[in-house]
Amino acid sequence: MKEDSGVRCYQSIIIFGNVVLGLCGVALTAECIFFVSDQSGIYPLLEATNNADIFAAAWIGIFTGFCFFILSIVGIIGIMKSNRRMLMVYLILMFVVYAFEVASAITAATQENFFIPNLFLKQMLDFYQNPNPTNNDNLWKINGVTNTWNRFMLLNGCCGVNGPQDWQTYTSVFRQSNSDSAYPWPQQCCAMNSLGQPVNLDACKLGVSPYVNLNGCYDQMAGPMTRHAWGVAWFGFSILCWTFWVLLGSMLYWTRIEY
Repeated sequence: MKEDSGVRCYQSIIIFGNVVLGLCGVALTAECIFFVSDQSGIYPLLEATNNADIFAAAWIGIFTGFCFFILSIVGIIGIMKSNRRMLMVYLILMFVVYAFEVASAITAATQENFFIPNLFLKQMLDFYQNPNPTNNDNLWKINGVTNTWNRFMLLNGCCGVNGPQDWQTYTSVFRQSNSDSAYPWPQQCCAMNSLGQPVNLDACKLGVSPYVNLNGCYDQMAGPMTRHAWGVAWFGFSILCWTFWVLLGSMLYWTRIEY
């Protein structure tokens, strides 16, 4: 291949494209690691619905992000050395990783609209403080949902998905196990003092504000998950768009390398 200024300029452009791709891969990996670390503690609620695909998409994103970083280095070396064999390996592996990232981005994008109020409402009504688990898997889900809801309601000063009325409006395992006079809603719905005890338990049971938290927990639950799903999906799509042009340029360069 003739080493003229045009070729060197073309090499520089493709190398720059791979540098950006490698940095994007690192960023994607970091973003997905943060996501799967489940900072919001929402995973038990999704596991109870038997649909945690958004976490699967994030794990794929960790893999593809790391691969983009490694393969971008391989591509840069192959371009600098004008090595056809190395570039061929780079292109083949990059297409495989590209396909995985397409799957990850599509999965995350479709799951973004999955986090609706009824999703959290159903598993709350079915699993919260359920005293009759059918098997060990069911017991695991019950404990996960109960502990997650208790933590959310205490830390965020909220109650139910839409508010305390959820426990009165809908049939739930909790309502079947507790009378209206004793516990119209979980004690975690009550306003707490510094010792973690209800400020006024009787007023809380009567639904008197501010002794009962009237706002629901939906925004605190779905908000972080929706934002992370959006990030995994659309950052992934943007990387795919950039990668497409990098691969196209690399393929064109490969065809111009002399045997």
